[in-house]
Amino acid sequence: MVISVGDRLPEATLLTIGANGPEAVELGEKLKGRKVVIFGLPGAFTGTCTTAHVPSFIRTKPKFDEKGVDEVICLTVNDPFVVKAWTDATGAADAGIVTLADAESAFTAAIGMEFSAPAVGFVNRSKRYSLYAEDGVVKVFNLEVARGGCEISAGETLLGQI
Repeated sequence: MVISVGDRLPEATLLTIGANGPEAVELGEKLKGRKVVIFGLPGAFTGTCTTAHVPSFIRTKPKFDEKGVDEVICLTVNDPFVVKAWTDATGAADAGIVTLADAESAFTAAIGMEFSAPAVGFVNRSKRYSLYAEDGVVKVFNLEVARGGCEISAGETLLGQI
């Protein structure tokens, strides 16, 4: 099932790197009673993800703050160590964007965003999307249709919809 407007986001345990290594992050707790933007992408250090998708949210983060968004979260199907290195390399954390690893692709699969392209080494990765949720309920959902594209799911597009 592909997630859509009006659906409640599923519970998920994601990963981040803390002071002592990998730490679990309960997505449900991050969503409870809050306005949250989530954008998902195929992978850290990949072309469009690094040069277009993350930068679009770095540019728009202050405007999301002005609209009362409590948190902007980037989800990628990578291990938390790669996600941490990529976060540092892109400047996402400095911009106030939280990056989380969906290492087993469990959340990604649960919302119907999983895909595989073995020829390029992508197995159980995430389609490119962005969404806005209030108290865990999806209010806006944008699925990128063009491979390698980042317009429908870009920060500027989502910002204009909320």
